[in-house]
Amino acid sequence: MRELHGVPVGYPHTRSGAKAAAANYTTVSGSSRFLTDKDARHRAVAVMAAKDTAGLAVKKADLAAKNAAASLRGDASKFSAKETVARTGVLSARVLGFDAHDAMVRLWTTTVRGSAAGHATPQTGFRSVTVTLTWESNDWKMKDSSTSNGLVAPIDVRQASNVPGAFSDYVSAAAEDPVLSGAVNQSGFPARYGHNERGARAAAVSATMLYGDARFFTDENWRHRMLAATTASSVLHSVTEETDSTARLVVENRGVGADGTTADGSELITRTAALATRAISYSDQAASIELWTASVGGVAGKDETQRPQVAFLRMTVDLVWEGGTWRTTAVTPSDPLVPSPPAMQEAAPADSFAVVGGASNAPATA
Repeated sequence: MRELHGVPVGYPHTRSGAKAAAANYTTVSGSSRFLTDKDARHRAVAVMAAKDTAGLAVKKADLAAKNAAASLRGDASKFSAKETVARTGVLSARVLGFDAHDAMVRLWTTTVRGSAAGHATPQTGFRSVTVTLTWESNDWKMKDSSTSNGLVAPIDVRQASNVPGAFSDYVSAAAEDPVLSGAVNQSGFPARYGHNERGARAAAVSATMLYGDARFFTDENWRHRMLAATTASSVLHSVTEETDSTARLVVENRGVGADGTTADGSELITRTAALATRAISYSDQAASIELWTASVGGVAGKDETQRPQVAFLRMTVDLVWEGGTWRTTAVTPSDPLVPSPPAMQEAAPADSFAVVGGASNAPATA
């Protein structure tokens, strides 16, 4: 994929391509630069919007930026765009309609907004975003986008909010938004990545998303095919053994069978979204990428004690260039980076999370 005025363009004419376009356009629209820089915002809208809706899209974008101003400032004494934290992670993507000309995709997202300055920790939020797309000029373009409150997952009780300064590594100038491509090979796993830093970042994003997919824990065949498609040959055997053991522990602890459900029919829900990426090191043969992630895990059913919760982690993905693509040698959780919980919002009932589960609702990969 390529970018034009900071907007990823060039999507496959597929359902996965439509998911990727909806996700990227939503991520761009919630970014610090989009919300704080009017000229950059208008240029981005011109790239994203369909021709007959561009004028209305500019007005809606300007209004969204105005409404977001207070949350981006936090309690800092002076507003600083450089200190702004504005990130969006896509946790699920449901295709509501699709044909050769149009698509409609509903996203479940988590956002983090605030400032790395001041004393108030940036705050998380959950949104349901419905994006309508049209196939125009050989690409997916946005006809409309509407936002409402999304399912609220409580933050894992073991994670305490970080201080504002801890978020400085993920302000706009220090880290990049993830870019999802929707491009897959014949096996259904991500296509080969470019031999550059951007390709390494994309491979790292896909790895964290795939490791967080419910099928990783419940479907041994899927897990083994995924690992074979994404893992370096030198560590494939050991990684397979290790992940097999991890998956068994998860399904045993959750009381989940091979079909991903419990004895009473409740469904295992796990998703991982990338909020931002940073390159720790890069050469043409090896790379180490740090990602800030939001992972949701739990069971959608009547048992509220197993209600899905969200954990905010930094993940380090080590990769090597092998066989014409980037392959992982390690995917390692590191220190949490935890925003404040949503203000004045109760967590959604456990059974309501069933609508974001299932393979068909998985987001497009990078």
